[in-house]
Amino acid sequence: MPPKGARKSKTTSEERDGAIRVDALKPTIDLASEIWSQLDRGEIPRMRLPLRTKQNIQFQMREGVWRLGRALGTRSARKLDGALMLLRTFYLIDFINEMARDGKTSTLRELYYISEGWEESKFHSEDESNLLIEDLEVMCERLREDFRLHPEENGASIIGDLTLRETNRKGMVKKFNCRDDVGDGGYSLPFNVEKEKIEFVSTGAKFIIAIECGGMVDRLAENGFDEQNDALLLHLKGQPARSTRRFLKRLNEELKLPVVVFTDGDPWSFRIFASVAFGAIKTAHISQYLATPAAEFLGVTASDIENYKLPSDQLTEQDIRALQAELTDPRFKTTEWRSEIELMLKNGKKAEQQSLAKYGLNYVTETYLPEKLTEMGVL
Repeated sequence: MPPKGARKSKTTSEERDGAIRVDALKPTIDLASEIWSQLDRGEIPRMRLPLRTKQNIQFQMREGVWRLGRALGTRSARKLDGALMLLRTFYLIDFINEMARDGKTSTLRELYYISEGWEESKFHSEDESNLLIEDLEVMCERLREDFRLHPEENGASIIGDLTLRETNRKGMVKKFNCRDDVGDGGYSLPFNVEKEKIEFVSTGAKFIIAIECGGMVDRLAENGFDEQNDALLLHLKGQPARSTRRFLKRLNEELKLPVVVFTDGDPWSFRIFASVAFGAIKTAHISQYLATPAAEFLGVTASDIENYKLPSDQLTEQDIRALQAELTDPRFKTTEWRSEIELMLKNGKKAEQQSLAKYGLNYVTETYLPEKLTEMGVL
């Protein structure tokens, strides 16, 4: 249910490689130089950056995604907390450039422990270090992967007729098919899914179905849904990692494959779809690289719970608060989304994807998905 007027993003992988990959570390040096210049002029050092809040995201018609708006906040050394943040920024910039010189990468967790050597400037939690990295992305207009930083876990997995060339750590290139040359779990996505790592060779697929739960991916694969319907099955693994969203965007843009998102029917799953299609609030500063505005929500919807008479659970107080928050979230402002959210609140019910098993193990692939995908014009 994309906003009316949304168009496919014009930001291509080539543009990203040219604008981000080349000389990615220069902005970090420029930022450090600016802070140093402020100190040299006898000024209290400060940094200005966009506020990363729900109230400060705006829909970008040209790219079809939600991005940070113009509201700014100031990080200043006027107070101790601000001074520590600026000092940590210097340490982080130095660490990033040191990794580049040595040809190393670091996980986010390793960075947190690296800061133990930063004396008074060490982070007190991994959340603190992650937030500073996100701030650096915003200020430098780069991705953390460009800074050679990545999470502990990789992305999820994909099953289907997709042939890739992947370059390993030693520079060797391997060609394989994500259905015929992999195990039952499919091809596991690495944290780097850019062209220098993964090249799309060919596909016989006609669309991609991005699925929240691993159990449902297994059901579709076991039932042969990907082969019978020329589909790629992408496991989102809950709230999808950046690499998963980036990989999905590349598939959509480069192979021109439609994308449908299949999740549980609850407020948290609605947010999973929003992060895929519109961009997550937390990463709104890089939505143009991660979001797939052409993606459509397949279900499970509040209407599905009623129409298919699915087994359901009562909404918790936390669920209700989340749905009420979504009514004020600009990403869900369309009539269709408001209707579904209000219906879920009215009925007080939520349901899992696996609730479709009420009608048997084949029902989801023989009835539910064909009906929904035909209605959407995908099949």
